[in-house]
Amino acid sequence: MGKIAVSRFDVAEHLDSEEMIAAYINAALEEGDVNVLMAAIGDVAKARGMSKVAADAGVGRESLYKTLSGDTKPKAETVFKLLAALGVKLHATAA
Repeated sequence: MGKIAVSRFDVAEHLDSEEMIAAYINAALEEGDVNVLMAAIGDVAKARGMSKVAADAGVGRESLYKTLSGDTKPKAETVFKLLAALGVKLHATAA
């Protein structure tokens, strides 16, 4: 039996529509874990282009990478800026 070639899955390659991005962020929010949310925001930022997202959010590119690294706890203000830069709005529903 021959070897099977496997490539690394990159979710950013599949975040190609506003609906897909919103669904991905919503799924991350449902996990209830800020690290999962920040990882999802990072995936979307990668799909959109880190430099563009940083500029749209009004943060430096290095600051964006630091915020998304998982080593820091970002301020809510920063998270909202990033979500706005990604074209995502949050809304609450009764649990």
